[in-house]
Amino acid sequence: AVGSCRRRRLAPLNEDNGRFLLLAALIAAYLSAGATVFSALESPSEAAAQLRWNRTLHNFSRIFNISLPELRAFLRSYEAAMAAGIRVDALRPRWDFPGAFYFVGTVVSTIGFGMTTPATVAGKLFLIVYGLFGCAGTILFFNLFLERIICLLAFIMRACYERQLRRSGLLPPNVRRGPAVSGVGRLVGWKPSVYHVMLILGIFAITLSCCASAMYTAVEGWNYVDSLYYCFVTFSTIGFGDLVSNQKATYQHQGLYRFGNFMFILLGVCCIYSLFNVISIVIKQILNWVLKKFECRCCPKCHKSSTRLSRRNAITPGARLRRHNVTVDADGQYDSDTEGRRLSGEMISMRELTASNKVSLAILQKQLSETANGYPRNVCINTRQNGFSAGVGALAIMNNRLAETSDSR
Repeated sequence: AVGSCRRRRLAPLNEDNGRFLLLAALIAAYLSAGATVFSALESPSEAAAQLRWNRTLHNFSRIFNISLPELRAFLRSYEAAMAAGIRVDALRPRWDFPGAFYFVGTVVSTIGFGMTTPATVAGKLFLIVYGLFGCAGTILFFNLFLERIICLLAFIMRACYERQLRRSGLLPPNVRRGPAVSGVGRLVGWKPSVYHVMLILGIFAITLSCCASAMYTAVEGWNYVDSLYYCFVTFSTIGFGDLVSNQKATYQHQGLYRFGNFMFILLGVCCIYSLFNVISIVIKQILNWVLKKFECRCCPKCHKSSTRLSRRNAITPGARLRRHNVTVDADGQYDSDTEGRRLSGEMISMRELTASNKVSLAILQKQLSETANGYPRNVCINTRQNGFSAGVGALAIMNNRLAETSDSR
């Protein structure tokens, strides 16, 4: 049973592949559930709207004595005019400098409302090159914003944590922030909680959306629910285009409204991007928890044997070696008799116990040295890892900044 468990661990389906397949299955189920709900909610309304439109079309054709083919041809011309940005009511120019600036902002942020599109061949070709570098630079800007907002939140939360320790008497009042604090045991290696960061970003995103919705309700004339819907669709870069702000020809205090609209969209996209990355880390932790629950459950014999061994040995030095992930050198290798007695669960190998004591002493000396030099004890440098071992992009930022994403957890 132990050999079969080892063979499964060496199989191509490792933890990363298992997490990927589990997430793919969950996304497929999530998409299917969403499609079912939206189909049940919107399909009857769509069928009723189509029935009303056919009835209106026939009544219009009969009352004004216009044939249906001629009426449909006129409606096709009207649809083409709408696609080109022409409306019955007067609208602002689409391709003046403010309109073009609004367009490129929706391009590089991947919002893509779709109310303005290039019509010339040169404009379409330029958009391909422009969007390639613009979207890449904007994603880099979002990642840098994420890093700085996490650093700011960590600084504030650390200050609150130090204040809480001082009030409870666990931190001396004469200790100041800086290198001296790193020597205090309760603050060594401290990182903010990913759940606290998610809560703060969520509150900020909700507050920002509520304030922006109040502005759009007052200026655009939408109801508050439509304004909240527009804020989420825009801030999350979905950008359906059914509601688009700043499209009327004139506004009261037009310059101030354009500036407010730009700032709300910029801050909203950055905040929602950061919140999405934090939520993705929480989802990854849930996937890891599910995978651990399924670990070795497929082999009941292996699970029973490991339980029996843990009961027969009250002290298991081998577990201490595995917990610290330390490889023993050639002097600490076990002979056949010692190894057999250790695996049988009958008695403790003296050679293993000696090696375990050496490992504990080395780890203790390492922790004392790092504490004296002001380095956090939970920092572990693995020279075998390459530059991509900790992840890249937003995932690497979250792993380095937050507590629940570190390897020690």
